[in-house]
Amino acid sequence: MKILVVRNDKIGDFVLALPAFKAIKQAFPSANVVALVPAYTVDIARACEWIDDVIIDPGKPDSLKEFAQALEAEKFDASICLFSNTYNAKLVRKARIPIRIAPATKWVQFLYTHTLKQKRSRSEKPEFQYNLELANYFITVLKGAVEPVSPHQVLHYSDELKQMQRAKLAHQLNISFDRRVCFVHPVTGGSSNTLTQSQWCKLITFLDQLTPTQFVITAGPGESEVSGALVDALAGQIDSVVLYDKNDGVEDFMRSIAVADVFIAGSTGPLHIAGALDVPTIGFYPKKRSSTPLRWQTLNSPGKWLPFHPNEQQEDLTQFEVEPHLPEIKNWCLSLEK
Repeated sequence: MKILVVRNDKIGDFVLALPAFKAIKQAFPSANVVALVPAYTVDIARACEWIDDVIIDPGKPDSLKEFAQALEAEKFDASICLFSNTYNAKLVRKARIPIRIAPATKWVQFLYTHTLKQKRSRSEKPEFQYNLELANYFITVLKGAVEPVSPHQVLHYSDELKQMQRAKLAHQLNISFDRRVCFVHPVTGGSSNTLTQSQWCKLITFLDQLTPTQFVITAGPGESEVSGALVDALAGQIDSVVLYDKNDGVEDFMRSIAVADVFIAGSTGPLHIAGALDVPTIGFYPKKRSSTPLRWQTLNSPGKWLPFHPNEQQEDLTQFEVEPHLPEIKNWCLSLEK
């Protein structure tokens, strides 16, 4: 059996779909499970042991017909669109995939053979749980056996690879792993926002006072200016802080995240990568119904994820006050050391 699993949107969304891939592969271990993803999530897909092959979605509506013909030639037995829109619905239909499953959303649901009502816009469950429920429905339609699946530690690297990455970063950034290493990603994209530079400084200096820490301020493409400014602002306030804005691609960055002791960010793709690697995470979430901590919680094991979001009086994260939460952050950090 050949199965196409479509999740061709943002990095964080794809990471939170990994438990669904796990469920499908465990239900059909002899099946060829293929992920349809954009180019920027290919490395994540290839790092997942429950994905057998990867197809890059060009994401060009004008060439949808040609791409659908290419997918038809692959002779898929079934497809599941964990993310449904007009493009995806038309694509799998034009590819003539016999069984096509997706969430029941708007008019495009009629282009699938089976749909499941989920009402994700209510944000009543974690995104990974919505994905798992849809995967279990898919398994049932294909006459498979649905079994419990742990959503934790869905990405991992060997101790040998992590030791190699530590050596690489020690040379590249001139840092030591003899102390706690904390990665901070202070920039977010898309519909999210994040803390101000002043707030980041308060949090980082507090953490450094708890335990002497090597801080690594990360940046993606086009984000170096903001992250670099934070490094400059911290100069003289803490002992060890460096800018990490150059890497050898997503796979290399994932390995770097894997060797961190703590990862702190807004609701971003890197935060979710850290969670999938079970690196302890602190996440800051915007004040939106569609972006709640419940909906977008990380894949961390219990106790390794600490979320925050603005209260009713605060319009967004730029008004979020760090100080009242420092005792909670302290207790959480201490719990990690036990």
